[in-house]
Amino acid sequence: MRTTWGSASDRGRVRALNEDALLAHPPVFLVADGMGGHEAGDVASRLAVEEFARLAGLTVVDPSDLHACFRHAAQRIRGAFERREGGTTVAGVALGEHDGTAHWLVFNVGDSRVYRWQDGELAQLTVDHSVVQELVDTGVLTREAAEQHPERHVLTRALGTGADPEPDYWMLPARPGDRILVCSDGVTGELLPAQIAEVLARTATPVEAAAELVRAAVEAGGRDNTTAVVVDAGESEGSSPGWLAFGTEPADRTWDETVDGATIPRPRSHLEDPR
Repeated sequence: MRTTWGSASDRGRVRALNEDALLAHPPVFLVADGMGGHEAGDVASRLAVEEFARLAGLTVVDPSDLHACFRHAAQRIRGAFERREGGTTVAGVALGEHDGTAHWLVFNVGDSRVYRWQDGELAQLTVDHSVVQELVDTGVLTREAAEQHPERHVLTRALGTGADPEPDYWMLPARPGDRILVCSDGVTGELLPAQIAEVLARTATPVEAAAELVRAAVEAGGRDNTTAVVVDAGESEGSSPGWLAFGTEPADRTWDETVDGATIPRPRSHLEDPR
C-alpha cells in the first residue's frame, strides 16, 4: 500500500504554547495533544511521539508493537512528572496486515480523533474518552449537543495519567482511495463534521487538506492548539521519508510539503508556491 501524506500544526489564537506533537512516517501517523501547560503537556506529547517513532520504517506494524509504544511512553511520562501533572492524548493509524491484505490499525486514548473519508462519506473511527462521550453513550446527550457542551474537553483517559495505558484499537481493511485524517481537538472543537468533510472532499492532496483544516480551525476561533495529519492510500507500493514535529510558535508556524519524494517542513509563506 502506497501512502502520501501532509501535516500542519498551529498554536492557535489563545494558547501561549503549542503542546501538540505529530508523527508522519510510514507506517505510522499520529497526533499527540499534551496536557499540563509549559514543560508538562509539550514534554508529554513529545515523549509519546518519540516512542512511536521507533516504528518508523517498518514494513507493517503489529498491534503488540503499538501497545509496547503506549507502555513505554506512559512509563517515560510518569517518570518525567513525579511531582507535577502531565499527560497526553494519542490518536493515529498504522499500516498492518491481516490475512495477507493491508489494514489500518487505528488507535487512540483521549479525545484526539481519527476519521476516514471514503466513497464520499466521512466516518469517525475512534471514540472519545471523555465525560461528554459517556453522556452520549448513555443517551443523556445527543451528539450534536455534545459538540457544544461546556465539559466536552474533560477526559476520562489519557496517556501518562494512570497506572497503565488504556488505548482502544480497531483493525479496518485499507484500500486505494482511502483518505485518513488524524487530528487534535483543536480541529474538531472549531469545525463541524460537515466542514471537515467538505475540506477533505475538495482538496487534491493531503498536504493541501491538512493545511486547509488547520487554517480553517484557526480562523474559526483558534481557541486551542490545532494539528492535522492527512494520509491518502494509493495502489502501488513504496514510501517516502517522513518527519516528526513538535509545537511551534505562531511566527514560526510550520507546514509540510512533499518535494522530490521527501516531506520537509516549510514556513507558512511558502504555502502558495511550495517550490
